[in-house]
Amino acid sequence: MNPVLKIVAALLALILAAGIGLSIAVAALYIHYAPTLPEADAVRDVRLQTPLQVRSADGRLMGEFAEERRIPVPIDSIPQQVRDAFIAAEDERFYEHPGVDVLGLARAALNVISTGGERTQGGSTITMQLARNVFLTRDRTYERKLREIFLAIRMEQEMSKDEILELYLNKIYLGQRAYGIEAASRVYFGRSLDALELDEIATLAALPKAPSTTNPVTNAQRAEIRRNYVLRRMLETGAIDEEAFETALARPVLSERHTAATEIDAHWVAEMARQMVVNLWGDEAYRRGLQVHTTIDSRQQEAANHALREGLLEYDERHGFRGPELRLPTATLDDTEARERALTAIGVHGRLLFPAVVLGQTEAGALRVDGGRIGEQEILPDDTEWAGSPSFEAGDVIRVRPYTDGRWRLAQKPEVTGAVIAQAPEDGAILALAGGFDFFDNRYDRTTQAQRQPGSAFKPLVYSMALREGQRPDGMVIDAPMVFDDPALGAEWRPQNYTRRFHGETTLREALANSRNLASIRLLDALGTGNVHEQLARFGLDLDHQPNNLSMVLGTGTLTPLQLNNAYGVFASGGRLNSPWIIARIETVDGEVLYEAAAERACAAPCENPRGQDLPLVASGGPLQYTDPVPVLDPGVAWQMSDMLRSVITAGTGRRALELGRSDLAGKTGTTNSYRDAWFAGFNAELVATAWIGFDDNRELGRRESGGRAALPIWTRFMGSVLADRPERPVERPDDLVRVAILPNGRRAPSDDTPGARNQWLLPHQIPERGHAIPGGGDNGGGAEQPELVF
Repeated sequence: MNPVLKIVAALLALILAAGIGLSIAVAALYIHYAPTLPEADAVRDVRLQTPLQVRSADGRLMGEFAEERRIPVPIDSIPQQVRDAFIAAEDERFYEHPGVDVLGLARAALNVISTGGERTQGGSTITMQLARNVFLTRDRTYERKLREIFLAIRMEQEMSKDEILELYLNKIYLGQRAYGIEAASRVYFGRSLDALELDEIATLAALPKAPSTTNPVTNAQRAEIRRNYVLRRMLETGAIDEEAFETALARPVLSERHTAATEIDAHWVAEMARQMVVNLWGDEAYRRGLQVHTTIDSRQQEAANHALREGLLEYDERHGFRGPELRLPTATLDDTEARERALTAIGVHGRLLFPAVVLGQTEAGALRVDGGRIGEQEILPDDTEWAGSPSFEAGDVIRVRPYTDGRWRLAQKPEVTGAVIAQAPEDGAILALAGGFDFFDNRYDRTTQAQRQPGSAFKPLVYSMALREGQRPDGMVIDAPMVFDDPALGAEWRPQNYTRRFHGETTLREALANSRNLASIRLLDALGTGNVHEQLARFGLDLDHQPNNLSMVLGTGTLTPLQLNNAYGVFASGGRLNSPWIIARIETVDGEVLYEAAAERACAAPCENPRGQDLPLVASGGPLQYTDPVPVLDPGVAWQMSDMLRSVITAGTGRRALELGRSDLAGKTGTTNSYRDAWFAGFNAELVATAWIGFDDNRELGRRESGGRAALPIWTRFMGSVLADRPERPVERPDDLVRVAILPNGRRAPSDDTPGARNQWLLPHQIPERGHAIPGGGDNGGGAEQPELVF
């Protein structure tokens, strides 16, 4: 035989033997690993995790939480260009190979050899990636690779290519907790797959290789490099033509993280509910499709958001313009796409304040700005006047907000913050909660976490105890200078009224309506500080946060807006203390009820918690779950307090609330020393609400920024919106009150028609002994008895 033929034959025999040996080895390995591999059908049965959803009382989505954000989409609904992009980037021969691409594996092996063991190029097919992502670990071991290959082959034998591609595109991790292409499309671009442009599709297809380093939100430059690679692969595979390639290549990478499309802005509430549910079920809460139904009224929540933001912006405008946020370099300013990318990176604040770059001014003096997504706008001089005729240069980045008649107004991110909380007096259910201007800027919830001094808003709690002890709303107290030794300070304490004036004899009603400090201190002194301090627990307050001294009545202790609001609910509810609560029902995605609050708004007739357990504490330290109300005040005392607090609005520091044109409202302003906190808490029989404004760092708000000026407008805007179409509902007067004629000297008149006597609604223990009419029909002269004082 020809020597050459002998050599060829020997080589062929060697190759055949090697092939047979390799086949036997592969078969042996397959037999070894096959029992440990999942069946291909198991892949079809993998249940997509269903997120935890938090909803308002009327079913509107407030928050969605999941370990994996996923929105399954069938293969027929996936645009062809999306399929082409992933195949071009990840597995060009997907429709040709049997699950394993031998050529690809060979290229990867040669790459490992040529780089000295460094793995810079993978050989995994789409089927292998699916096998790994669903059932296997991502450890880079040869054993795991073998299992991946064998499982991919099994899957290809039992599933169609389209089934494999559909599962892959719905399960692949694409960064930002997004699993699957539809979820990623909404996370990165805020739109569904069928609304994406070619360059955006390529950006998504660039992610599987390295979703953290090629993420367009966190690294636009690296994302653009990888996106351009995907576009070139699509051109090389014939998925797109040269023109489409060049057009997509020229577009910048513009992306920002989009959250789940909630139907109502109540993120503090949603986060509160999330904490409670996760404390119960752990991470499983994110996977089992729990539906958490809260007590939030969506209409009231939107009103609270609007009232608080407008109030904070109004305060901010009163205190001047702080200047542009930054200035764009000329190169960015002259590049429209770079400008848009810069504005996108800055982001919208509180869903209301849009970033805009100054382009110049018109001849009429209007400010020309480019707002990116809101287009180019002109800001009229009237809408920048509050800033004191500021001077801007091209490239300055400012904030604008939609105003009236389609106009835009100069704005700025407020440094001041605040809170609005509203509850139903009958059971304490939280109906609206706004914990600040923008949850995503600062998640600190001021309604439940901010311990602040309430100032004079605290006085009604003390006055109610005076009524409980037998004082009358129109009983007399002295408003005059007082001096106390203060051992803690080693000096004298000389409290003052807000107005620095004294009014002598005054009624409790007048003292409360006009927030007179000295009269209030004398009242507390007469009651006894220790007794009053102890009784504060009846209102749900933590005694450790309240001083046991005369300054207590001035609100020098601390509490949260929710605590103050819940305490005012005692007056609105007829004397009952409710626990604030927020979760009405928790159920599975299949409708199985896991928890239900035992309250009428949560279930009809008697109901109980099916799990037989309470909800856990949240981070703020409060249970926020329904409990039965506790009697705190006699209903008659609660009504008298509501009547006195109506006087705050009709004739006192809360007069601004008269603009609502209602006679059923009651409330109290609060202002602390150095104007660090401003409050208004008020109610009718249907709703109790509190507004607070201040700085997180406790700096001063500024002179004249009292509760009536800074907080009351927020409260009136909220209540005006919520109660606009509601009939008046004053706190109902209970039957235990008796109409009694009282003489100016504080004694009971001999008869109801006694000249000079005034009719008052009193409890039996508040009714004085009968006296004699004052000569002269009520003139306080002629030897009449002096008015009865409270000390």
